[in-house]
Amino acid sequence: MKEKKTVLIVDDDSVHRTMLQTLIGGWGYDITEADDGSTAIKEVEKRPFDMVLMDVRMLKVSGLEALESIKDFNPAIPVTIMTAYSSVDTAVEALKKGAYDYLTKPLDFDKLRLTLERAMEHTRLKEENRLLKENLEKHFDMQNIIGRSPAMANLLETVAHVAPSEATVMITGASGTGKELIAGAIHFNSPRKDGPFVKINCAAITETLLESELFGHEKGSFTGADRRKEGRFYQANGGSLFLDEVSEMPLTMQVKLLRVLQERELTRVGGEKVINVDVRVIAATNKNLADLIAKGLFREDLYYRLNVVSLEIPSLKERRDDIPLLAQHFLEMFAEKNRKEIKGFTPRAMDQLIRYDWPGNVRELMNAVERGVVLALAEYLDNEDLTIIQSPSQQPTEILPVIDDKDNDMTLEQVEKDTILLTLENTSGNKSMAARRLGITRKTLHKKLKKYGVMP
Repeated sequence: MKEKKTVLIVDDDSVHRTMLQTLIGGWGYDITEADDGSTAIKEVEKRPFDMVLMDVRMLKVSGLEALESIKDFNPAIPVTIMTAYSSVDTAVEALKKGAYDYLTKPLDFDKLRLTLERAMEHTRLKEENRLLKENLEKHFDMQNIIGRSPAMANLLETVAHVAPSEATVMITGASGTGKELIAGAIHFNSPRKDGPFVKINCAAITETLLESELFGHEKGSFTGADRRKEGRFYQANGGSLFLDEVSEMPLTMQVKLLRVLQERELTRVGGEKVINVDVRVIAATNKNLADLIAKGLFREDLYYRLNVVSLEIPSLKERRDDIPLLAQHFLEMFAEKNRKEIKGFTPRAMDQLIRYDWPGNVRELMNAVERGVVLALAEYLDNEDLTIIQSPSQQPTEILPVIDDKDNDMTLEQVEKDTILLTLENTSGNKSMAARRLGITRKTLHKKLKKYGVMP
C-alpha cells in the first residue's frame, strides 16, 4: 500500500485549521495539526513531514520565527506560508528566509491543492537527485572499480594522485575499456565532486551543432533556435566536463575549444556577451593523436593543452587476471536485474572467457555475460550459454574442407556434412560457436546433425 504524504497544518484559528484538515485530508494526505509556531517546531522535531502549511500571525511564536527554527532543524522540509493580503511583504520576507511558497487568505483551494502537489513533486525530485548523486559517487568510487591486475593497480594509483589536482587529463585506450568510468572517478574524487559532471560525445554530434552544444546559443542565432540554450561548458561550471572521442572534433571547433581552455571564457553562438567559466576538462580518445597531428587532423597546440596528464587504460587482454572478477560482477548484476537464480560459471565457461581476446574489451564481456544470463536455464553458465560474437577478422578461414579433384563427384549434402563436422572439430565441439561460424542458428545445426545421423 502506498504511504500517505504528511502535512502539518499550523494555525491558531481553530475553525480555519479544522476546515483545512477536512479539505486536505480529503485529498488523501495524512494531517497533523498545531495551534502555534512553538508546537509546530516540536512536531517537526518528533517526526518527518512532507509539507508544512503555516500561518504567519500567531500569538506566541509567529510563523516567521517557526520557519527559521524548522529550517535550522530540517532545511529540506518545504514550508508554505499563509498570509492576509495586507501582509504580503511579510510573505516575501518568508521566501527570503527559505519558505517554499506563500498563499494569501482567503485561500484559493485550487491553488492550495496545486501548491501541495508541486511541493510533493519538488521533494520527490530532490530525493531522486540525491539518490542519483549517491549512486554516481558509488559507481565512480575507485574502491568499486574492479581490477586486481598490476596494470589496473598502476592506473588507479595514478588516478588517485591526479584527481585532487586541477590538471586537464587525457585518457586513451581502445573502445570499451572504461574511459568514462575513469573520467568519473577523477571527478568524484576531486574537490569538484559536489559540482556537475557533464559528458558529451564529440563523435555523436554534427559539426554544425557541436558549437551550440558546447558553448550554447542565443535565441534566433540560427534556424530553429527559438530560445536561448546554455552549452555544456556553462552546465559544467564549477565541475568537470568529459569530452569523449575528442579526436573526432573538426579542426574549426578545435580552434574554438583551445581558446576557451586558454581564456576560461566563452561566447554563445550568435551572442556578444563574454561568459566566464570554471571547468575542469577531461578528454578521451581511442585514436593515436600523434598520427592525427602528423596528418594535419588534430591541432598540436590543443593536444598539449589537453594532455597535461595522460592516462592509458589497458585492454582487457592485457589484464586477464581481472576477467573472472568482472564476469562474476556482471553475472550478479544481470541475474538480479532479470530475477534469475544464477550462481556462477562452469570451469570450462570461465576458461573460455579467460582465453578469449575480447576486442570489444569490458563492454563486450558485459554484453556476453548479459546474454548468457538471459538465455541460461541452469544455475551455472556453461560454454553454450556464452554467445561470444567474433568480428569478421577473427573468424577462421579454414572452415570448408579441402576437396581434391577425385572428390568432384561428391554430393552437396556430403560437402555440407563434412563442413559441419570439420567446424565442430575446430570449435572443440562447441555447437553454439560452430553455428555462428556456419551462419546458422543452433536449432538448425541440431536438425542437420540429426539428419546426417550425428548425435547432437
